[in-house]
Amino acid sequence: MKLTTVFLISFLTLIGCQSHSNLKLPALIGDNMLLQQKTTAKIWGKASPGNKINVSASWNSKGRVIAGKDGKWMVNLTTPEAGGPYTIAISANDTTITVKNVLIGEVWFCSGQSNMEMPLAGWPPVDTIMHSASTIASASIPEIRLFNVQKKISGEPIDECTGSWEVSASGTVQQFSATAFFFGEKLYNELHVPIGLIESAWGGTPSESWTSSESLEKTGEFLSEIKAIKESAPLQVEYQTWLNTHKQVELKPVGNEQWKDLSFNDENVPSSEFNDKDWPAMVLPTEFETVIGEFDGAIWFRKIVEVPQNMTGKDLTLSLGPIDDMDRTYFNGKLIGSTEISGLWQIDRNYEIPASLVKTGSNTISVRVLDTQGGGGIYGASEKMKLSLKNNTKIFIPLKGDWKYQPVAELKGSKFYIYDISKNEFQTKKRPLNLGPGTPSVLFNGMVSPVLPYQIKGAIWYQGEANVGRADQYAKIFPTMIQDWRAAWGIKDFPFYFVQIAPYVYAGVDSTESGFLREAQEKALNLARTGMAVTLDIATVMDIHPPYKKEVGERLAFLALNNDYGMKYSCVGPVYKSMSVGAGIIKLQFDNVGNGLIAKNDKLKEFEIAGKDRRYVKADAKIVNNEVLVSSPSVREPVSVRYCWHNGSEASLFNKAGLAAWQFRTK
Repeated sequence: MKLTTVFLISFLTLIGCQSHSNLKLPALIGDNMLLQQKTTAKIWGKASPGNKINVSASWNSKGRVIAGKDGKWMVNLTTPEAGGPYTIAISANDTTITVKNVLIGEVWFCSGQSNMEMPLAGWPPVDTIMHSASTIASASIPEIRLFNVQKKISGEPIDECTGSWEVSASGTVQQFSATAFFFGEKLYNELHVPIGLIESAWGGTPSESWTSSESLEKTGEFLSEIKAIKESAPLQVEYQTWLNTHKQVELKPVGNEQWKDLSFNDENVPSSEFNDKDWPAMVLPTEFETVIGEFDGAIWFRKIVEVPQNMTGKDLTLSLGPIDDMDRTYFNGKLIGSTEISGLWQIDRNYEIPASLVKTGSNTISVRVLDTQGGGGIYGASEKMKLSLKNNTKIFIPLKGDWKYQPVAELKGSKFYIYDISKNEFQTKKRPLNLGPGTPSVLFNGMVSPVLPYQIKGAIWYQGEANVGRADQYAKIFPTMIQDWRAAWGIKDFPFYFVQIAPYVYAGVDSTESGFLREAQEKALNLARTGMAVTLDIATVMDIHPPYKKEVGERLAFLALNNDYGMKYSCVGPVYKSMSVGAGIIKLQFDNVGNGLIAKNDKLKEFEIAGKDRRYVKADAKIVNNEVLVSSPSVREPVSVRYCWHNGSEASLFNKAGLAAWQFRTK
C-alpha cells in the first residue's frame, strides 16, 4: 500500500511537472518574421528545464531539443530559397505556439546613431526626410518586414530584446529608419525577394558602445571604464531589483503618441501649494547630466517668481529656450503648453500665459522635462529664459539661476519606473555606476547581443559623428567592432557596409576634425567584404541630420547588389591613386575614373596644397586628361595635396557616373 501511494504521488508529481512547460519565445521569433534564405536558421526560446520541444516548419524542416537546466533551448532549421508565407509550429507537452506569415528572404542588420535611427517621418520641423510623404504613402509592400530593437542599456550581455516584426505599410514605416527602409526597398525592387530589416540604432552613440568589452580590452582602450562596469555589476542587479518594486509605465512601441500625456503620480506637483522645500536646487540653463550624472527619464523643475504690479493681470509669455527632449509646462498649477513629440530638442519653448493666471507677488512655474537619450534639460542661452509681457518683451523677469528639481521617473528600455517623490528617492537611494548610451559595450550588450542567434546576410552602419575628435582611437575601435560582430554572430566576413559621415559644422566649418574621422572610417576598408558610401555631396553643413536618406540607403544597396548579389553597378567614385610633381604643379591620378572626371558647376573647390612646411593653403585645381592639376602661386615647391578636409567641405570632383570623389590627403 505504501509502495502504491509513493508510486501514485511520484506519477502525479511527474504529470504535474509535465503540465507546465512555460514555453516562451523571444520577441524576434514571432508572426511576420523573415528568415534568411538557404541557410541554417535558429529558432530558440525558454521552457521549464527538461521539457521536450518540437519545432516544425511548413517548408518541411523540423527539429527537436530538450530545454536545458537554465530553461534555454535552440533548434536549427534549414531554410529554402526565398518565398512564403509559411508557418512554424513550436510545441511542448502542453503548449503549441504557431508562428504565422513567415517569409524567407534576405535579412540585414541596420545599426548606428541618429542618422540611422532617424525615421521616415523625420523629426519635423527641423529634421525632415526628402521623399518622406510619397514613400510612406506607397509603403504597402508585404514582402518587406521590419523589426525595431527597442533601446536598452546593459552592463552585461543579455539574450532578449523588445520589439516585434511588422509588415511594411504606411502605418508601420513612419517610425522606422529611413536609411534602412530605402536600403531594403532598393534591394527588394532589384532582387524581387522578401527583405527583412532589423533596426538597432541609438542617436548620439559612439562606436565603443556597440563593441563588446572583450574586444575593447584587446585594443587597450577604455580599460578603466570596462573595469568599473564589471565591478559595479552586482550593484546594477540590486538597483534593477529595487526599480522593479516600483510602479511601471510601459511605452507604446513606436510613434510620437508614446510620449503624450504620461502620468507618473505627479499630478499635484505643478500646484502652487506643493511643498518642494526638501528638493535640491540646480542652476539653469544646463544639461542636468552635468549635475546628477547620466539619467534618462522625467525631472520636475520648479521656480517661484515675484511678479510686479505692472505685469499683473496681463497676458505674459514664458520663454525657456530649447528643452531636450520634451516638456509639460505649468503656471500656477495650470498647463500652459507642452511639447511631447520627439525630435524637437532644438526648438525654443515660448508659451502664452493668460492674464487671469497672473497675480501680484509669488507665482509658480513648473516644468516637467522628459529626456529619452543623451543630454537632457533646459539648456539654451541664459538670456532666452524669461517671463515677459506678451505685447512688450522689453518688460521681463529673467529666469536663469536656481530652480528646485526632482527626478520623478527613470526610463530604462521601454519602461518608466516611477519614484516616490515624497521620499526624495533619487537623492537617497545609492545608485550604481551611471551607464549611459555612450558607455563602452553597453549597447552591444543590450541591443546587439539579443539578436546574435538570428541569422543575417549582413549589416549596414551609419555612425561616426559621436567619435569626431578621436580619429586615431576610432581607427582602432571601428574595425574592431566589425570583427567583433562577425565573430559574435559566427558568420565569417559577413558583408558590412557603412556610411562615411557627411560634412557638418562641428567645431567650425573650417576646422578639420571630421576630415580625420572620415579618413579613419576609410581605413576599415582594409577588412574583407566591407564597403563605404560617400556623402560629401549630400550634406546640410549646418544640420547634422541631412534629409537625403534615400540617396544614402540606395548607395548602401548598390554596394550590396554589386558585391553580394552579382549585379554590376557603379558604386564607388574617384579614389586618389598617385601623384607626380613638376614645375610647381602636383598632378593627381585616380582610380574609378570611369568615362572621365568632371567638376561640379565647372569649378573644382576644396583643394589645398602645401610645401615642405606642411602648411596647407587654398589651391587652384583643374582637370586635364582625367588628371587633376593642383597649384598655388604661394607654394613654389609643393609636396602634398589634400581635398575636402574641412568640416564644411563639400564635393566638387565627380566621375561622369555622378559619383563623388573620396576625400584624401597625399602621403
